[in-house]
Amino acid sequence: MATPEITIYSTAVCPYCVAAKNLLKSKGLEWDEVRIDLDPAQRDLMLERSGGRRTVPQIFINNQHVGGFDDLVAADRSGKLAEILGASA
Repeated sequence: MATPEITIYSTAVCPYCVAAKNLLKSKGLEWDEVRIDLDPAQRDLMLERSGGRRTVPQIFINNQHVGGFDDLVAADRSGKLAEILGASA
């Protein structure tokens, strides 16, 4: 199975970012973390990629926008997350 490419845009103080990373970790997944509080250009990129969503985390799997933590949990519960992850298999 190919490893999915996961990107999480986050900040230093963000409990939802931690929760999202813990959910992904529980599934044995790895991700690239992009700290938008350290790099304003990355914040602009996150806004562009997410359709203007300003909250963190913003999560992308294989360049598909999953959304924030609540969206990630909803995708996990509905089976959509497994479909997205399966697409990288």
